[in-house]
Amino acid sequence: MTIHWNCLPFDTLPPLILYDMLRLRSEVFVVEQNCPYQDIDRRDLDAFHLLGHNEAGELVAGARLFGPGQYYEEASIGRVVVAQPYRNYGLGRELMRQALAYSQALFGPQPNKIGAQKYLERFYNDFGYEQCGPLYIEDGIPHIPMRRA
Repeated sequence: MTIHWNCLPFDTLPPLILYDMLRLRSEVFVVEQNCPYQDIDRRDLDAFHLLGHNEAGELVAGARLFGPGQYYEEASIGRVVVAQPYRNYGLGRELMRQALAYSQALFGPQPNKIGAQKYLERFYNDFGYEQCGPLYIEDGIPHIPMRRA
């Protein structure tokens, strides 16, 4: 499976790409996880958006990247999402590799902090993240803060 990656600031996203990004996040974070919450939080305006499209041009993966001080004191990666039919093929891992590489290219080498869903702790451990604070509930889902040196 070939994925084409782009990383764009919000104000350069074409309308159809923006629509697809918001639709994918809604499919996963609101519908699939049965979690009604306000995904469109204005933080998209400050983020770089990493987008992975398949060979047919469909958006199948994405994340948003923040520089230091925009979300946390450290640089940050969030809204990490892979479309359901594309899971279990290593695409989530490739998405994180791409996100970390783009984050470093954009913001320089530095620590990175995330708010991870608790059940994904081992996944993020594989990328060097470690829990750096207590468990908390966000939108009804257990999360933990994690930091990568």
